Amino acid sequence: MTSRLLLLAAVLLPGQLFADADALATKPDDWFRSDEGHRTLATVLSWQSPQGSWPKNKDTAAKPYTGDREKLEGTFDNKATTGELRLLAHAFQATKDATYRDAFLKGYDHILEAQYPNGGWPQYFPPGKGYPRHITFNDGSMVRLLDFLRDSQGYDFLDAPRKQKATDAFDRGIACILKCQITIAGKLTVWCAQHDEVTFEPAKARAYELPSLSGGESAGILRFLMTLEKPSPEIIRAVEAGVAWFDSAKITGIRFERTNGGRIVEDPSAKPLWARFYDLETGKPFFCDRDGIKKATLAEIGEERRSGYAWYVTSGESVATDFKKWPHH
Repeated sequence: MTSRLLLLAAVLLPGQLFADADALATKPDDWFRSDEGHRTLATVLSWQSPQGSWPKNKDTAAKPYTGDREKLEGTFDNKATTGELRLLAHAFQATKDATYRDAFLKGYDHILEAQYPNGGWPQYFPPGKGYPRHITFNDGSMVRLLDFLRDSQGYDFLDAPRKQKATDAFDRGIACILKCQITIAGKLTVWCAQHDEVTFEPAKARAYELPSLSGGESAGILRFLMTLEKPSPEIIRAVEAGVAWFDSAKITGIRFERTNGGRIVEDPSAKPLWARFYDLETGKPFFCDRDGIKKATLAEIGEERRSGYAWYVTSGESVATDFKKWPHH
């Protein structure tokens, strides 16, 4: 459990506040059999969409959903769905109440159905039009799904055919990650936050989220790959290349402050930072406002985006730390 929570911390970005289902999944068995547990679980179930997923940016364990459930829009983005499913799995194991098992299986089957044949997942399923169709690494979405499917092999109530489907889905997902790793001038680097679901090429999301080398999502992908048992030579190569990129892309001597309108402060003692976006051609950090035009410095974009987005991350430190402990290099 500890390693899984550490991995989740690595791939989540600032501002994601709804970790309640994940946290509740670690409660002792007695809690699930208590009145409080029953009330909480009923609340979580009220938020499950007709497809089997849960909406993002909602505290699904705090207050029951009272609207039209047919209009609930579930997603895999922003930490949604996998936490609720972990909670329900523990609930069934602790109580043997079939209600929790059935709701879990609905969500579980939805995840398996949502995977593209090439191994990627969209933001939600069915994905509709636009960037939600892309293979989504953003906010750790695909890494969380793979981590969940791997952990689900330990659920004794899952039947063998589902476990085999999950194993196959996991293997396809790893293959997809390797296909998406960006090569520049013949050299493997890292990943974009989202990739085209057909060509695997780096893709655009929102107006200020242009195709790029990601200093945020790539850290979670690398740390996840380093948790794989018996990694193939291709996985080892991918990790080594990604770690080398992080070392070359680190930024020293500055601090990023999201307060005061978002600004850069010179600080020789500051820990290394990594930009959220690096240009695919120059390899340099860039910044972007809602007009979709690249800027070389943070000061060139408006205050709303300067302070309203995680332009810098520290996750490269955890990549280096994990790599030092990784026995396969």
